[in-house]
Amino acid sequence: MSYNERFRGTGVAVVTPFRDGKIDFPALTTVLNHVINGRVEHIVCLGTTGEATSLDQKEINSVLDHTIKIVDGRVPIIFGPFGCNNTAELVEKIKATDLSGVDAIMASSPAYVRPTQEGIYQHYMNIADASSKPVLIYNVPSRTAMKVSYETIIRLGETHTNFVGVKEATADFFALSKLIKHRPKDFLVLSGDDYTAFPTMALGADGGISVIANAFPFEFSEMIRCAMYGDYDMGMKYHMQLLDIHPWLYLEGNPTGVKGALEDLGFCSREVRLPLTPLSEGANESLLEAIEKALLTVK
Repeated sequence: MSYNERFRGTGVAVVTPFRDGKIDFPALTTVLNHVINGRVEHIVCLGTTGEATSLDQKEINSVLDHTIKIVDGRVPIIFGPFGCNNTAELVEKIKATDLSGVDAIMASSPAYVRPTQEGIYQHYMNIADASSKPVLIYNVPSRTAMKVSYETIIRLGETHTNFVGVKEATADFFALSKLIKHRPKDFLVLSGDDYTAFPTMALGADGGISVIANAFPFEFSEMIRCAMYGDYDMGMKYHMQLLDIHPWLYLEGNPTGVKGALEDLGFCSREVRLPLTPLSEGANESLLEAIEKALLTVK
């Protein structure tokens, strides 16, 4: 088994629970155990869903330390607070971070400045040179305003051995098909959008990194496993079961929706940090209705 095989299947971008403005570490423990018991294959600590941009460095370090302690080697950890439009600053941050307890890092492409594909390529090459752990590219143009083209992703994978794969959140199935067809050996393609994860798997992807799996890890990870092993009929059933829940998780921002679901399920508060605001009662009622119609458990 190649090293990259460790990151196949379902990853979950774990939320950072809050209580009265502070990190709720007991709730974080509960969520981590919930998703691991739900049979996900790895977790992402402090990606977008973990609200890394609202934490200071001391809080980031404390969440990572707590996650490493609670996970205790049960699944691999990908560390994800590495989105930045200042390449030099990001390189220094990576070099200064103790990565000994994680298995890989995840970094989104630069936001706001809208660089060329050559600029994106050089940005990621600097990250790969700086990191002591493998790098997962995060292609999320809905947040960065610039897509990392499939040609650039393939070029990165072919040029630097430190790239383990890509989290693809583009819903561009032509580009996904070209990427999957021409990617380097052992280079992973992971879905980054829950609602497109199953069709992305049908194209030959290797897994997905999920938001909804914070609340429903078993159903989402079973869907991914079914697709991995060719049981598309059963995978489709899980896909359809979850389908109508997805829109309510993003209506008022991420992780606003999934934190609402987690509160409804009794795992943590729906509290988020500004500029996000907690899920409204009206949206939460619609979310609860969708969950109940999907025959999933709520308190």
